[in-house]
This record gives sequence, structure tokens and C-alpha cells, in this order.
Amino acid sequence: MPKVGMEPVRKKQLIEATLDVIAKVGLHGTTISLISRQAGLSSGIISHYFGDKQGLIEATMRYLLDALKIKDAFPCHKERIRFIVNNNFSTVQRADSATNTWLNFWAMSLHSDGLYRLQRVNHKRLESNLAYSFRQLLPKDKARLAASSTAAMIDGYWLRCALCRGESKDFNEACARVLHHVDVLLSDSLH
Repeated sequence: MPKVGMEPVRKKQLIEATLDVIAKVGLHGTTISLISRQAGLSSGIISHYFGDKQGLIEATMRYLLDALKIKDAFPCHKERIRFIVNNNFSTVQRADSATNTWLNFWAMSLHSDGLYRLQRVNHKRLESNLAYSFRQLLPKDKARLAASSTAAMIDGYWLRCALCRGESKDFNEACARVLHHVDVLLSDSLH
């Protein structure tokens, strides 16, 4: 019988092991056996907490998506936009385990309804969060375009860095370019 209060600890342990295994062998090579060995736990615990490998993969993606959620209040909408951009290029999102998992996730989302739904949620959340703040600073039509172009730049630059196995400075430069884009969009609205 599992110890009381250990479920969140074990789930996090299994999710982190999943990230590590995907980084080492890719999603196709990831097995329950490899994950449980990496976590130092029995393979039965994966079924107990997640149902199956797919359930664990989806929980792992939700874990990465949760790291992108906006949790703080901001003094102004420009700062909120800057936070969203910076958060997408954070050390969590650029770690090898995260980049490998995201790349595998995007590929698998084309073939899995559950992962596709998570990808749509992620895409819509990013644009929606950006649009909310841009609408406070720009006319509605420009705000929608600003949110869409900023989201595309975030995804594009992040993907470019991940595929080139970008170093920290590459992700930093990419983030700076997206922030510059935001500044240009907002300064153009003043003219």
C-alpha cells in the first residue's frame, strides 16, 4: 500500500524520470521499464498513478505547460508580455530534457488525440495571454496581429534554438529579438 502523502512526490519523480529518458532515447524509445528504472521505482506504480505510458506522457506535457502559466500580478501589461516571452525561453524550457520532450511532443501530437488537444491548449493559451495584454495597449485589430506574430516568433525562435541544440546565449539572443519585436509593436502604436 502506498504511503500517505507520497503521491505528489512519486508523480513528480516519474515525470522528471520521463523527461530524462525522452532526452536520452527519444519518445519512441521511451518505455515504462526505462522510466521506472530511471526513477528507481517499480513499473507498476506508473500504471497506478497514470494508467499507462500515454497517461504519463500527457502528464509530463502538462507539467511543462504548467511551467508556462502566468502566476504573478504585473504592474503593467507591457511587463506581463515581457514575462510571457521570457518564460518561454526560461532555463526550464531550454533544458535538454525539456527541448527533447517538446520536440517529441510536437511530432507525436500529429498522431495522438490527447497530445494534439494539449498542443491546441498550449497554442491558444499563449496567443490568448498575449492578446489580453496587447488589447490593453493597442487597438483590437492590431492587438490580435501583435499577439499572433509574437507567439509565432516565440515558437519559431525557440524551435530554431532547440533544433540547433542552442546554447544559453542562443536562447538569450532569441528572447531579446522577440522582446525587441514587442517593443517595436508598442512604439509604433504611439505614432
